[in-house]
Amino acid sequence: MSHRPKDLTPEQLRFVPQKPVRWLSPRTLIDTSMRFGLARVFGGYVDKREIIGGRPQPVYDHSGAEELWIDYVADIGDGFNATYSVAYLMAQDELDVGGERLPRGSVLVMGGDEVYPAGDWVEYEQRMKGPYEAANPGSPVALYAIPGNHDWFDGLTAFARQFTEGRTIGGYRTFQKRSYYALNLPHRWWLFALDAQFDTHLDQNQIEYFQRAAERMQPGDQVILCVAQPSWLWTEEDPRSFDRIDHFIRDVIAARGGRVPLILTGDRHHYAHYSEVDGVRHLVGAGGGGAYLSPTHTLPESLTAPRKSVPEPDAPEREYRLTQTYPSKAKSLSYAFGILARLPWLNKGFVALMAVVSLIATVSILEGTGTTVAAAAVLLGAGVGFAHPGQGSRTGRHYTLGALHGLAQVALSWTGAQIIKQFDDVSLWTYLVYLPLAGLAGTWLVGLYLVVANRLGVNANELFAGMSVIDQKCFLRIRVDAEGATVYPIGIDRVGRRWAADPDGSETDSWIKPVEALKPRLIEPGFAASHPGPSAASLPRQNPVRRFMAQAGEWWLRR
Repeated sequence: MSHRPKDLTPEQLRFVPQKPVRWLSPRTLIDTSMRFGLARVFGGYVDKREIIGGRPQPVYDHSGAEELWIDYVADIGDGFNATYSVAYLMAQDELDVGGERLPRGSVLVMGGDEVYPAGDWVEYEQRMKGPYEAANPGSPVALYAIPGNHDWFDGLTAFARQFTEGRTIGGYRTFQKRSYYALNLPHRWWLFALDAQFDTHLDQNQIEYFQRAAERMQPGDQVILCVAQPSWLWTEEDPRSFDRIDHFIRDVIAARGGRVPLILTGDRHHYAHYSEVDGVRHLVGAGGGGAYLSPTHTLPESLTAPRKSVPEPDAPEREYRLTQTYPSKAKSLSYAFGILARLPWLNKGFVALMAVVSLIATVSILEGTGTTVAAAAVLLGAGVGFAHPGQGSRTGRHYTLGALHGLAQVALSWTGAQIIKQFDDVSLWTYLVYLPLAGLAGTWLVGLYLVVANRLGVNANELFAGMSVIDQKCFLRIRVDAEGATVYPIGIDRVGRRWAADPDGSETDSWIKPVEALKPRLIEPGFAASHPGPSAASLPRQNPVRRFMAQAGEWWLRR
């Protein structure tokens, strides 16, 4: 593109850099809850996948090269500093991490939740498209994406417009026609990316598409499977949570003799790597593309997926052990205690909400017994309602913690009422002074509850959403060659805060550069994600005509 910004004004950038989403602000809470509820209710009746599923879509061929590099990123479009730091690093020609020089991927895979707080065309422009165009204005890279739950909040409308209509984002070029796709990679590797719509089901068009893609596979071919959510984490509470993925692997891939040594996901905003015990499969969560940090200290050290269930008692189980997390569990736990300072500072609207709630409850208590009981009942109900699990159903632990939190809020309002009773002359000014103090106290009480509940496995997501930690970001760089697939997880301990325009750069240079150099590093050494099989020399050679066509396609893409 010929235009290069001279400064960082929105007029020059052609987008407005956004602050991180304040997830506990009343407006965001109400808007997100409404969108989520409507999407869950009406998504089953008006499934956008059935509409776009009629579009013809091929298996996209990237098998022509001897070596192919793929970048994988998920949970992307949030605040500018975090989102752009990741986009900027991925757009550089190569990265030097841990003594390894890793070239930029010629394919970028986005693993879900490409925008926050909800799928919306304006949010896509400001939070995802703008930063990625600025990071890579000209270098040609093929871009593929699957939707996450936030992309589904508008019924997939904005996602489909952005990724399935052949649009470009700077140097990134989209090709897919649907919200799912299959890629043919070198050396009998494949990448299948699924759209499970809130992790509920795969539509028939999608299943048929992957069945046709699998018909091109040979026995022993290996598949990288991309899904939007880490359902393997929930098998302890819901033994059937992994069944959908397991059915797909068995019915579509294994039925053709294929193997799945690597499954990638986002959704949780951290890095977590599980390795199969006495096996070769790797389960990798890498949702560090820009959204607030998710905890790792709550992750199980081992899990079973799939887990035997009553409907399928003979389904083979696989056991996994946690190999690596980013941030470390100790680092994750240390963040938790920052909620008392960060919650009121970053979510001032939440403080105002708690001020209003506390005032109403206090006045109700001052009015007499009947209104006191009503106020206590409302606060207890709100406390129990807030103590919800991230997945699965509520247990006694949730009800107990929620009730104790509700009672604590009742006690806080009762204390406020007793203090007000001590004044001989209670006026409007009394309540105006009381209002901000009650709001701050109520907010701190919520923060204290989140710290305690988090240690017992409740409301961990709300705790970290309230803190909005922008550091500890990550993405994956994957090499596919004759030796197999090697995964390099790259972490960014501290994202950029200060930026400068680069008006004199070349056509392919990033528009915006960090004032202080970003310092990417390997989270763990690159690991092989290959199933033992025949050597590359013994594999059937690719048809020369097909190789020529694939190389011609790659040449056109890089023009």
